[in-house]
Amino acid sequence: MNQLENLRLRYPAIAAAAIMVLAGVAFAAINVLTQWVTMKLGFGSVSTAFWQYAIALLFSLPYLWRVGVGAMRTRFPASHIIRVAFSVFGVQAWVMGLAHVPIWQAIALVMTSPFFIILGARIFLGERVGPARWAATATGFAGAMIILQPWSDTFTWAALLPVLAALLWGATSLYTKSLTHDESPETITVWLLLLLTPVNGAFALASGFELPTGSALAIFVALGLLTAVAQYLLTLAYATADAAYVQPFDDLKLPLNVLAGWVVFGYAPAGTLWLGAILILGASLFIMTYESRRERAVAAE
Repeated sequence: MNQLENLRLRYPAIAAAAIMVLAGVAFAAINVLTQWVTMKLGFGSVSTAFWQYAIALLFSLPYLWRVGVGAMRTRFPASHIIRVAFSVFGVQAWVMGLAHVPIWQAIALVMTSPFFIILGARIFLGERVGPARWAATATGFAGAMIILQPWSDTFTWAALLPVLAALLWGATSLYTKSLTHDESPETITVWLLLLLTPVNGAFALASGFELPTGSALAIFVALGLLTAVAQYLLTLAYATADAAYVQPFDDLKLPLNVLAGWVVFGYAPAGTLWLGAILILGASLFIMTYESRRERAVAAE
């Protein structure tokens, strides 16, 4: 840990890039294990979401102990509960999607989340959305349509689940953004960690609770550990360098997941994936650089 801290202090750009890539590797492993336990072992997607995040919570207990119960003090409990509800539904849609569609398709489609955030910021937060943002949003959704191909005979409604997850996680991000004006990061994180598991548990009970045994239990322990580690690495990367610099390294999760899906499951992505992915990635990177320049221009005034 000390070596990592020294690297962050001496070479923050290199450290942030390396940490974000490691987070991408961890998330790719999470997606492979999730598909394995749902597709190969037949474990229900709702119970899968519960056990993954319940075990992740156990691995996060040292963090909760460090920040203390006092971090839960808030004047906006309803906003926290709504945010957690969006996050839970997003997790459920994502895990259910991974149980039905190839990893590469799910990852490419969930990357439409920034465009839902732009739309939501305009509708619910009253933020101005100029021509550049609208053009990027339209381009990103065009890429999603190319990947989905709803006009194709091979299209299934399950392919929309990652898009639904992107929409719900976009709503989660908007609530997070609104809460950061009045709440500390510790308060926001603790409310999410403590509420996510019981709400997922209620869904699991309603759908027929499943207890993991044997290889499934081993996979869930690995899933929980990887989830806690991946979230920590993601936070650490953004704390080490500017988001505008770090974000392109996060986009490496697409080829990482394509590779993981091909090696483990033999998924061969269709050629249209790359065209759609280029449109989504290109639009996302354009928005990121555009917003970064706009913020610097405002700061210089």
